[in-house]
Parts: sequence; C-alpha cells; structure tokens
Amino acid sequence: MSGAAELASGKGHKDENFPVASRLVRPELRPAILAFYRFARAADDVADHATAAPERKLAQLDGLEAGLRGERGASPEAEALHAVLRARGLPDRHPLDLLEAFRRDVTQRRYADWAELMDYCRYSAAPVGRFVLDLHGEDRHCWPANDALCAALQVINHLQDCGKDRRALDRVYLPLDALAAEGIGVEALDAPRAEPPLRKAIAGLAGRTEELLARSRPLAGQIADRRLSLEVGVIQSLAESLVVRLQRRDPLSERVHHRAPEALALALRGGAAALLARLRPARSLEA
Repeated sequence: MSGAAELASGKGHKDENFPVASRLVRPELRPAILAFYRFARAADDVADHATAAPERKLAQLDGLEAGLRGERGASPEAEALHAVLRARGLPDRHPLDLLEAFRRDVTQRRYADWAELMDYCRYSAAPVGRFVLDLHGEDRHCWPANDALCAALQVINHLQDCGKDRRALDRVYLPLDALAAEGIGVEALDAPRAEPPLRKAIAGLAGRTEELLARSRPLAGQIADRRLSLEVGVIQSLAESLVVRLQRRDPLSERVHHRAPEALALALRGGAAALLARLRPARSLEA
C-alpha cells in the first residue's frame, strides 16, 4: 500500500453524526466545504487505520501536508483543498491544525484530564467550524462560540464511540482523572455494557459538554449568513439532545444516535430557534 487512498474507510459526509454541507448552506460554497471534509476524512482514515504502523501513518499525514502546500502527486484530497484555498484567498491554517490533531491520534492514546482533551479539540474540532466561518466571510468574533460548539460535537462523538475506540484502536478519549474519580480504569470500557461507575463518569463528561453547548448557543444569532445560521441552529439542537441522552443511556449497549424522524424534528426546532435568535436584535431596535 503506497498512499492514503489505500487506508480509506469508505465513509462519506452522509455517514457523519452531524450535517456536513447540507442544503441549508449556500450552493456555491458546498463544494469548498466538501473539499475540506474529504481532506479531513482522508487524514482521519489514515490516523484510525487499525493495522497500519504508526511510522507509515505519520508519513501519509506528511504527504497530505505536502499536497496541501501545493506539491503535485502527494494526495488528490490535499491538492483539491489547496486549489480551493488559493481560489478563495483563504489561509491553510485550519487544515494544518487538523493535521496536528491527526498526528496526535497516531502518537497519543490517553488524555489525562479535561484540559488536555480540550487542547486536543482545539486542533481536531475548532478548525472545521473556523474554516466554514471564514469561507462565509463571517467575523472572527464568532470564534469563541464556534470553538465551544465544535468541541462539544467532538466530545459527543468520543462518548458515543468510547467502546469502539477502545476495542479497535486502544484509544481512550475519556479523561483518565474522570475514570479514576469513579475508581475505574480504561478496562471498564471492555465490558459489553457499562457498569454504574462508568455510567457516572460518562454522564459527568456529558454534563461538562452541556456547559460547552451553553457557551455555543449564541452562535447562530451571531452569524450574518442566514442559511449558515440555520444550519448551526440545527446542529446545536441535535447536540443538545445527544448530551441529554448520554446522561441517561449506556453508549456501550444502547443506541444514542438519533433515528431519522427524531433528527428531523430536532432540526426543525433548531432552525426555528436560529430564526428567532436572528429576529431578536431587530425587535430590540424597534422597541
């Protein structure tokens, strides 16, 4: 196997837990978002490959960086994103930050505490939202709320997939101090269902994620682009529902993901909330 394509999982943007370049986004911007997604997916597949050696993974990530910087023949996904960045006058900061996170995935399998996990999310999650905001020409005053939302989405995925990550890659994103506080270690994730101490640890981490979502709630109202604001409102609503489920359900043995009708109802609620958030400043001025 000679390239990142050989390590591909076959997953696409429709397989993700949250919307990626949905029809709410302006049509002319969707191809750029999908180019960013495909670059991120290629890097994620490399980092998460179950059998490739760490040295090979790091070499493939270096190849993605080379393509991102304009080297021909290094990676079609990276070359495509490089072309998008040049055409739109955008910096390569955000995809380069993502590569830092994927390199950490190769070399780091444990996180000591919440602060260390949040530092990881600064590279693995925040750049995605920042890229989309920059693409839309949004003001960077949106970044703090964006970073909180993106970190929350990342942790939600970690909590939902905690058993699978442990089994497939021996990678545990649940902070070790949160497990130790309940008198358990990472071995608790090996059970077919979570025992009460692990359930308590997961619920506690979901509670901390709820705090992130409280900080991200103003984001939809801060965004100037109406369509992007609606998409963010939808994502916020889906995420808020999932953290409640993670405080009540066992991700090792129970379904946490939304079924299609549930997701649609939450999406409508989130879109309506975003519209109301956009109307409030206008109403305040009229008053």
